[in-house]
Amino acid sequence: MAVDMTMPVLVVDDYKTMIRIIRNLLKQLGFQNVDEAEDGAAALSKLRMKQYGLVISDWNMEPMTGYELLKEVRADEKLKSTPFIMVTAESKTENVIAAKKAGVNNYIVKPFNAATLKGKMQSVIGEF
Repeated sequence: MAVDMTMPVLVVDDYKTMIRIIRNLLKQLGFQNVDEAEDGAAALSKLRMKQYGLVISDWNMEPMTGYELLKEVRADEKLKSTPFIMVTAESKTENVIAAKKAGVNNYIVKPFNAATLKGKMQSVIGEF
Protein backbone atom coordinates (compact mmCIF):
# COMPACT_ATOMS: atom_id res chain seq x y z
CA MET A 1 0.00 0.00 0.00
CA ALA A 2 1.40 3.38 -0.98
CA VAL A 3 1.88 6.05 1.63
CA ASP A 4 -0.61 8.90 1.41
CA MET A 5 1.61 11.94 0.78
CA THR A 6 -1.21 14.23 1.93
CA MET A 7 -1.37 12.65 5.39
CA PRO A 8 -0.75 15.15 8.18
CA VAL A 9 2.65 14.95 9.87
CA LEU A 10 3.20 16.57 13.28
CA VAL A 11 6.69 17.95 14.00
CA VAL A 12 7.35 18.63 17.68
CA ASP A 13 10.38 20.67 18.73
CA ASP A 14 10.95 23.61 21.05
CA TYR A 15 13.56 24.98 18.64
CA LYS A 16 11.91 26.84 15.74
CA THR A 17 14.93 26.37 13.47
CA MET A 18 14.73 22.59 13.87
CA ILE A 19 11.01 22.63 13.02
CA ARG A 20 11.84 24.62 9.88
CA ILE A 21 14.61 22.19 8.89
CA ILE A 22 12.38 19.12 9.35
CA ARG A 23 9.48 20.85 7.58
CA ASN A 24 11.76 21.63 4.60
CA LEU A 25 13.08 18.04 4.50
CA LEU A 26 9.51 16.71 4.58
CA LYS A 27 8.59 19.06 1.71
CA GLN A 28 11.60 17.81 -0.28
CA LEU A 29 10.27 14.28 0.29
CA GLY A 30 6.82 15.33 -0.94
CA PHE A 31 4.90 15.80 2.33
CA GLN A 32 2.98 19.10 2.26
CA ASN A 33 0.62 18.69 5.20
CA VAL A 34 2.96 19.49 8.11
CA ASP A 35 1.81 20.83 11.48
CA GLU A 36 4.06 21.88 14.32
CA ALA A 37 4.00 22.03 18.12
CA GLU A 38 6.57 23.65 20.38
CA ASP A 39 6.38 21.08 23.20
CA GLY A 40 4.88 17.78 24.22
CA ALA A 41 1.79 19.28 25.84
CA ALA A 42 0.92 21.34 22.74
CA ALA A 43 1.53 18.26 20.58
CA LEU A 44 -0.76 16.15 22.73
CA SER A 45 -3.65 18.57 22.40
CA LYS A 46 -3.15 18.69 18.59
CA LEU A 47 -3.03 14.88 18.46
CA ARG A 48 -6.32 14.70 20.34
CA MET A 49 -7.98 17.09 17.86
CA LYS A 50 -6.68 15.69 14.58
CA GLN A 51 -5.56 12.33 13.17
CA TYR A 52 -1.85 12.35 12.23
CA GLY A 53 -0.13 9.82 10.02
CA LEU A 54 3.22 10.39 11.74
CA VAL A 55 4.75 12.25 14.68
CA ILE A 56 8.38 13.40 14.53
CA SER A 57 9.35 14.64 17.98
CA ASP A 58 12.45 16.03 19.61
CA TRP A 59 13.50 14.29 22.83
CA ASN A 60 14.71 17.30 24.85
CA MET A 61 11.91 19.81 25.45
CA GLU A 62 10.42 21.62 28.41
CA PRO A 63 8.04 21.27 30.21
CA MET A 64 6.98 17.99 28.56
CA THR A 65 9.73 16.01 26.83
CA GLY A 66 9.36 13.97 23.67
CA TYR A 67 9.80 10.85 25.78
CA GLU A 68 6.89 11.86 28.04
CA LEU A 69 4.85 12.71 24.94
CA LEU A 70 5.59 9.25 23.51
CA LYS A 71 4.44 7.58 26.75
CA GLU A 72 1.22 9.66 26.75
CA VAL A 73 0.53 8.79 23.10
CA ARG A 74 1.08 5.06 23.69
CA ALA A 75 -1.16 5.15 26.80
CA ASP A 76 -4.03 6.78 24.87
CA GLU A 77 -6.41 4.28 23.27
CA LYS A 78 -7.13 6.58 20.29
CA LEU A 79 -3.50 7.56 19.68
CA LYS A 80 -1.47 4.49 20.58
CA SER A 81 -1.02 3.23 17.02
CA THR A 82 0.23 6.61 15.70
CA PRO A 83 3.68 6.12 14.09
CA PHE A 84 6.27 7.98 16.20
CA ILE A 85 9.86 8.91 15.36
CA MET A 86 12.08 10.42 18.06
CA VAL A 87 14.80 12.93 17.17
CA THR A 88 17.69 13.64 19.52
CA ALA A 89 21.15 15.16 19.58
CA GLU A 90 22.29 12.41 21.95
CA SER A 91 22.84 8.83 20.91
CA LYS A 92 22.90 7.50 24.48
CA THR A 93 22.14 3.80 24.46
CA GLU A 94 19.91 4.10 27.54
CA ASN A 95 17.77 6.72 25.76
CA VAL A 96 17.36 4.49 22.72
CA ILE A 97 16.41 1.55 24.95
CA ALA A 98 13.97 3.67 27.00
CA ALA A 99 12.33 5.02 23.83
CA LYS A 100 12.07 1.51 22.34
CA LYS A 101 10.48 0.21 25.54
CA ALA A 102 8.02 3.11 25.50
CA GLY A 103 7.01 2.15 21.97
CA VAL A 104 8.91 4.47 19.63
CA ASN A 105 8.85 3.30 16.00
CA ASN A 106 12.24 4.73 15.07
CA TYR A 107 14.99 7.03 16.24
CA ILE A 108 17.04 9.71 14.44
CA VAL A 109 20.24 11.25 15.80
CA LYS A 110 20.98 14.88 14.80
CA PRO A 111 22.37 16.05 12.49
CA PHE A 112 20.56 14.22 9.71
CA ASN A 113 19.62 14.80 6.08
CA ALA A 114 16.65 14.09 3.81
CA ALA A 115 17.97 10.63 2.90
CA THR A 116 18.25 9.63 6.58
CA LEU A 117 14.80 11.00 7.34
CA LYS A 118 13.31 9.21 4.34
CA GLY A 119 14.91 5.91 5.32
CA LYS A 120 13.67 6.13 8.92
CA MET A 121 10.18 7.18 7.76
CA GLN A 122 9.98 4.35 5.22
CA SER A 123 10.86 1.81 7.91
CA VAL A 124 7.91 3.14 9.94
CA ILE A 125 5.18 4.03 7.44
CA GLY A 126 6.26 2.21 4.26
CA GLU A 127 7.69 3.12 0.87
CA PHE A 128 6.97 6.48 -0.73
